[in-house]
Amino acid sequence: MKLKSLLTPLLILGLSAGVACSTFEAGKEKQARLEAGARVSKADAEKTALAKVPGGKILEAELEEEKGKLIWSFDISMPGSKNITEVQVDALTGEVVSVDIETPAQQEKEKRDKEKEGKK
Repeated sequence: MKLKSLLTPLLILGLSAGVACSTFEAGKEKQARLEAGARVSKADAEKTALAKVPGGKILEAELEEEKGKLIWSFDISMPGSKNITEVQVDALTGEVVSVDIETPAQQEKEKRDKEKEGKK
C-alpha cells in the first residue's frame, strides 16, 4: 500500500517534468524560427529603440510576432520613473512600429496576461 501511495506522486512529478521540458523545447524552436526570419539584428534594433528613449536602460527584449509583423520589443526604464517605455522595432525594416509608455498597473496587467497565455 505504501508503494502505491508513493508511486502516484512520483508518476505525476515525472509527467509534469516531461511536459515542462517539451514546452521549453517548443519555445526554443519557435524563437529560432523567429530569429531566422529577422533581417535586423537585435543590436541594431536596440540602438534604434534607445534613440527613442535617451538615457534609458533596456530591461527586457524579445523577438515576437505581433499583428502579423515580426518585431523586436524592448521594455526600457528611465531613471527616476516607475513607468516603462515599450519600443517596438520592425525586425524586417528596422523602422519603429510603436512607442508606448506603460504605468506600473499596466505592466502588472501585461504580466498576468502573459502568464495566462503560458498556461494555455
